[in-house]
Amino acid sequence: MKKIGIIGAMELEVETLKEKMNVNNIVKKASMDFYEGCLNGVDVIIVRSGIGKVNAGICVQILVDLFQVTHIINTGVAGSLNAKIDIGDIVISTDALYHDVDATIFGYQPGEIPQMGRREFTADESLAALAQASCREVNPDIHVFSGRIVSGDQFVSDKSVKDRLVNVFEGFCTEMEGTAIAQASTLNNIPFVIIRAISDKADESAEVDYPTFERKAAADCAKLVARMIQKI
Repeated sequence: MKKIGIIGAMELEVETLKEKMNVNNIVKKASMDFYEGCLNGVDVIIVRSGIGKVNAGICVQILVDLFQVTHIINTGVAGSLNAKIDIGDIVISTDALYHDVDATIFGYQPGEIPQMGRREFTADESLAALAQASCREVNPDIHVFSGRIVSGDQFVSDKSVKDRLVNVFEGFCTEMEGTAIAQASTLNNIPFVIIRAISDKADESAEVDYPTFERKAAADCAKLVARMIQKI
């Protein structure tokens, strides 16, 4: 039986989904509130993980150990790294990697965690395809892209940093949790997908754009997720 874990880093990324679900129980663990119930006829656990990689990784492990989730969806906002991807567009992960991991002095690739034997964490293809299809159904006026998501404990608002993430990692967008969720899901053999609505351009304009567009971007992402879970 499927049970979907839905993670957002901030409350605005999950508040719409929580309002629509029938809540059976709220479990508090590691300073997080896990809302257990039903959304659109599907068993779900919805949680605000908090910002950053450590929070995100801990959140996944709790979803696996305590709730035995079968799938994980990460919903939220991100900064665009691709000139074709504008504010309000949505990116569905093909894979994810860290932009702030550097063990290159030992011969590893930029972003590669030593001794893991991999740099990228690949999203589940069927979940990604469902996310694409669902986006076109509920957000027909929004452009949706498939591509790499890069993560680090850094809000990117500098063009030189952005250029590095594009040139070195070929990222489509950047944020602060997705790759930790991808890594923890992969280690637990749980299929995952990361869905990101673009709130800013990850350059000097980000400080102004982010507060303006984050709420609509998060709402568009949540609408996609609510439709998608019915198809899993």
